Amino acid sequence: MDKILLMLQLQSQLNDATNGDVWVNGVTKNGKTINWKRCIYMECAEIIDSFSWKHWKNINSEPDWENLQIEVVDVWHFIMSLAIENYAKNMRGNIEDLAINISSMSSFNDVEIENKSFGPQSEILKKVEDIMLVVLKRKSLELEELIQDFFELVLMSGLDLNTLYRLYVGKNILNQFRQDNGYKDNTYIKVWNSEEDNVVMKRLWEEDGDIKPEVLYKHLTKKYLALKKS
Repeated sequence: MDKILLMLQLQSQLNDATNGDVWVNGVTKNGKTINWKRCIYMECAEIIDSFSWKHWKNINSEPDWENLQIEVVDVWHFIMSLAIENYAKNMRGNIEDLAINISSMSSFNDVEIENKSFGPQSEILKKVEDIMLVVLKRKSLELEELIQDFFELVLMSGLDLNTLYRLYVGKNILNQFRQDNGYKDNTYIKVWNSEEDNVVMKRLWEEDGDIKPEVLYKHLTKKYLALKKS
């Protein structure tokens, strides 16, 4: 449960810093409406684009498995945000209660087991669309169903709890870095020497399995400053 709790806490802190602590009421500190469900299904569309799903274009292209994993982590950011908001609005409990409930789900036991295997493309796409269907429903949110579907997608994407956690923490640091370097006012450079910053971050994690979040931030800063000088 510790990793789930820490991820929920980090996500809440990031949302507080980005949107103000009123975000659990569905608005930012500037009064802009937040729609976590829309965030989820739009990120799911980006997962789909990791595959050559178009029957008229690039029909023999290999799936972009690395991008798939990054996009799955992005979806997790928004599912956690939606879950925290849901618990707050419906007085279901605090973040600790949410973490306990998630860790008691049968699907959570599955992601605790080490996993590096990818599922069939057709099954991954179906599971992504299952997630989209849950958040597109007009009736009340089936949060447990959404999390169940997500953990099944995690396994199909060659991830497990440990790798999901590592990628999430890495992306959380990257999101903080983006906010500190002009992401909101559109001055941030997202492509670094032909690679997206997501890919750079993921490689830094893989090159040093013991890297600390604060050290990762420093490495990103160094690379970004070198990029801006070039």
